[in-house]
Amino acid sequence: MAENLKEAGGLKEAGGKVRLYVTAPLGGDATVAPDEGQAHYLLHVMRAKAGDRVALFNGRDGEWLAELAEVKKRAVTLRCLKQTAAQTGVPDLWLAFAPIKKTPSDYLVQKAAELGVRALLPVFTRRTIVTRINRERMTANVVEAAEQSARLDVPDVREGVSLDRLLADWPQDRRLYFCDEGGDAVPLADAARGHTGPTAILTGPEGGFDPAERAALRERAFVTPVTLGPRILRADTAALAALAIWQSVAGDWV
Repeated sequence: MAENLKEAGGLKEAGGKVRLYVTAPLGGDATVAPDEGQAHYLLHVMRAKAGDRVALFNGRDGEWLAELAEVKKRAVTLRCLKQTAAQTGVPDLWLAFAPIKKTPSDYLVQKAAELGVRALLPVFTRRTIVTRINRERMTANVVEAAEQSARLDVPDVREGVSLDRLLADWPQDRRLYFCDEGGDAVPLADAARGHTGPTAILTGPEGGFDPAERAALRERAFVTPVTLGPRILRADTAALAALAIWQSVAGDWV
């Protein structure tokens, strides 16, 4: 929720646009009641007052300018004034990744949201150190990233699954670029250039995929093994580098 504006003396003095993700419908004269955390942020962090304005988006109705129509001690009501941006989406790109320790995972999902992924799929491999994920925490991180990066939607954070289950349930029409550390993998930029259609990128854990997993991935028709260059990257670095490469040759950076 625009954390960089927290020290400002109210919304009118903030010098930037406060954006909030909401689930309610947005439209002309529609009213929205922010959740408890958002109300606290507006009232006690931003010291908002009646008449102050914020931007709202919900992933469906574009971005709307809204004003604080009613302010109470612990709640506010926002009224939509006008649409400031029509709804747009991001490329149909998923990131499947092996969860890593808490702080890198927080960073990874935030930056992946900024880089324009549509869905985040935590995948448990044989060498994955993390055995469970905090989906609620991940969702909060991607919401904040969407608010700050001017996205008009929020990535879908999926439940964690095993690699075997991921492959068994994989939609056959979605190309999966498997970031491999060896073999005859081709550069991701070469593999992705010119490809259209549903896409996903898969990155591994700190210790990499084991040989049996690599073999299982390579035998799938929908999988393309790719390399990110001559150096071995940290798991979080590899995921973000892969997203940036794909966006630059096949996504909305082109």
